[in-house]
Amino acid sequence: MAGAVDLSALKAKADAGRPAPSGPDPAARSDAPAPGPGVDAGPGGAVTVIDVTDETFGAEVVERSAHTLVVVDLWAEWCQPCKQLSPVLEKLAAEAAGDWVLAKVDVDAAPGIAQAFRAQSIPMVVAVAGGRPVDAFAGVQPEAVVRDWLAQILEQVGPSLGPAPEAAGPEPVDPRVEAAESLADEGDYAGARAAYEAIVHAEPGNREAAAAARQMAFLERTATVEPDAVERADAAPRDVALGLAAADAEVLAQRPAAAFARLIALVKSTAGDERADVRTRLVELLDLFDPADPLVLDARRGLAAALY
Repeated sequence: MAGAVDLSALKAKADAGRPAPSGPDPAARSDAPAPGPGVDAGPGGAVTVIDVTDETFGAEVVERSAHTLVVVDLWAEWCQPCKQLSPVLEKLAAEAAGDWVLAKVDVDAAPGIAQAFRAQSIPMVVAVAGGRPVDAFAGVQPEAVVRDWLAQILEQVGPSLGPAPEAAGPEPVDPRVEAAESLADEGDYAGARAAYEAIVHAEPGNREAAAAARQMAFLERTATVEPDAVERADAAPRDVALGLAAADAEVLAQRPAAAFARLIALVKSTAGDERADVRTRLVELLDLFDPADPLVLDARRGLAAALY
């Protein structure tokens, strides 16, 4: 049967109906958490038996078979011979403890899989390795025959199977960052800023720490902003000190567009040291955001036009 059935189309259809994976398949790892409904696990948490549908076929059979032999059991509730064979397969899968996985397919609930395997009758058992069927049999077989069949297939395909995905362990926590975050949580923004700046001093290329230091400096400065800063600046649009405070307040209130527009207007209406102070503050605020943000790009263009 090797090469006689193309499973790629069925996998593509299943992939189109499910969200993109966010990491390695947890069910394929011996250290995975307790399996959910439709999944049986053997000693050590290794997956032994899974229920498969048309939607989960791609991940549970095709992808899993890249590192583990998957034995597909095509059955139906009304099929009496299936009720004789399935328990035998489940017993052998439990004994294998993850060396191979039994994928049970109810053909009434998953007609796409049955069609892909060109099942003429059930029970039908198909061994899948490396994303393709490598052998199959139909009808009830004695346990000894099934055991020998599995042993031969494992001997044949074992060397070609890749290693199972490694468990994704938690990322190590930098104690310096942890200390800075603790200071920020306590409201000590000056201390947090100093802690992040120390990291940047030791690692000039650490962009995350540099960005965090800028954020802490902003929070430190805005801790003293008056509640009526915006109203006072609106009443005196040429007052630089009030305008700087109002722009900070607007960014703090999640209104950066208003803050940028206010400072660009101040750049246009000032000169000398006052203009330099306004420009510096605007650049500081822009640096708090993603440089590719359209709002930031527009503000930088507006600043350039105001200056030149």
